[in-house]
Amino acid sequence: MTNTTNLDERTGLPQEWLFLLKEHPREDWPGHRNLGPLTEFWLARHNGFRQLGADLDTILTDFREQRLPVNRFGNLFAPRLQQFLSELHHHHMIEDEHYFPVFMEAEKRLVDGFELLEGDHELIHHRIEAVIKSANKLFGQLQTKDRDAIRRAADSFAGVSDTLISGLMRHLDDEEDLIVPVILDRGERKLGLS
Repeated sequence: MTNTTNLDERTGLPQEWLFLLKEHPREDWPGHRNLGPLTEFWLARHNGFRQLGADLDTILTDFREQRLPVNRFGNLFAPRLQQFLSELHHHHMIEDEHYFPVFMEAEKRLVDGFELLEGDHELIHHRIEAVIKSANKLFGQLQTKDRDAIRRAADSFAGVSDTLISGLMRHLDDEEDLIVPVILDRGERKLGLS
């Protein structure tokens, strides 16, 4: 782990925030007595973002490598991208407004960690806006049939998309490492989550 908390540079959270993870390591999460339905749903949502992000990357790579024609690319990619971005934005709003305050109140030693995660959300939101802008340029170029312009727009989009998705993957892992151990330590009901 690096000593930084910058989303693009960190390889995990500072050790001083992982004291509950040491008591409740990932391999113990399945089947834990305090792993309730809300936590299972939340983890499934995270896995859904991971899978959809990987699917988007595969479709984009196939298009850029000319294994997918222009018309098929647009039909496959646009609805998946819209779903990914809108669901991610909604997910983060719920966490920021409802769940993070509960966790900050429950475990004051981790307030800095939850504030870091909120900062990640803000950065990710800006990256979502950049992805939307770049996607609109790409979809606009698809209409022109200009192969060079389409290629440049696809390459530009790939860079912006990779920045969003790679940061998001780091964030999801770190968020789970902070939140799930709090839930397993206290229980959903005691935290007022169920």
